[in-house]
Amino acid sequence: MLDVTFTGWAVTIGLVLALLAFDLVLAVRRPHEVGFREASLWSVFYISVAVAFGVAFGSIAGWDFGGQYFAGYIVEKSLSVDNLFVFVVIMTAFAVPPAHQQKVLVIGIVLALVLRVIFIALGAALLSAFSFMFLVFGLLLVGTAIQLFRHRDQDPSVEDNALVTLARRRLPVTEDYVGGRLVTREGARRMVTPLFLVLLAIGSTDILFALDSIPAVFGVTEETFIVFAANAFALLGLRALFFLVTGLLDRLVYLSTGLALILAFIGVKLCLHWGHLQSDDVPEISTSTSLVVIGVVLAVTTVASLVKVRRDPAARAHPGSLRDHPAEPRSQRP
Repeated sequence: MLDVTFTGWAVTIGLVLALLAFDLVLAVRRPHEVGFREASLWSVFYISVAVAFGVAFGSIAGWDFGGQYFAGYIVEKSLSVDNLFVFVVIMTAFAVPPAHQQKVLVIGIVLALVLRVIFIALGAALLSAFSFMFLVFGLLLVGTAIQLFRHRDQDPSVEDNALVTLARRRLPVTEDYVGGRLVTREGARRMVTPLFLVLLAIGSTDILFALDSIPAVFGVTEETFIVFAANAFALLGLRALFFLVTGLLDRLVYLSTGLALILAFIGVKLCLHWGHLQSDDVPEISTSTSLVVIGVVLAVTTVASLVKVRRDPAARAHPGSLRDHPAEPRSQRP
């Protein structure tokens, strides 16, 4: 069992909060359209920080735990790309101006991190108290994988978001973004801007992603510290990654299929782990095997996607949906 000191927790949380605060200040104080070069540099920076943390952690705690961190980080990073897909759908649906997209992304990442901390604490408590929760989490991931695979060529619909629909009905909404404000006043009337609805949509979507990603990473490691670190460092680079891969997302036509396979694999791994707790005769899947399987699935998915798009330039990727929504051309979306 991993024994992390108070200092270890404090340094890790402090590093995450410092990077998050820097990202938030950069996005809010200097709103601008992020170019490819800037996005590339920041993406390399955040990935380097995550890798450096993993190397330092593995050197201190041992490479069994280090391998669990990197496996968890890769799982969360791959799931975060699908998260970016949904961000693109939401921002396209609300026609968010490029200058305000950074602000939306950073606030969305903050909300995602807060929600994941809550779900990590809840998940760790449940797994510690009830061993059958490994089976519950496993079946949840397998069910999610099946739904994602069934609707892999579709996009989630903003119209299905109950919170956004309720807000539109009950709150007065301005026509434009009013300089990126969330709330404004027109005459004697206080109104919310479309940016408020965007953040509401992204925040509620983050809850759904947390419900998938937390069981997924617990399928790789049972250590709460590693689960937190893998999630935090995977989320920190999302803002830069969004601007870096936005133009490439359409080409990852098999991404939803790959993620469905990864979720199903981890779900089976959790079910087997529960079975192993009941009887030593039930085999377990090792962390090294998980790392290899996840890496191979992502590599094959990426290569197959690029080959598909090269042969069929009209092919476009979709983030996948847990509900049935007819796919429509991106150019026809509102």
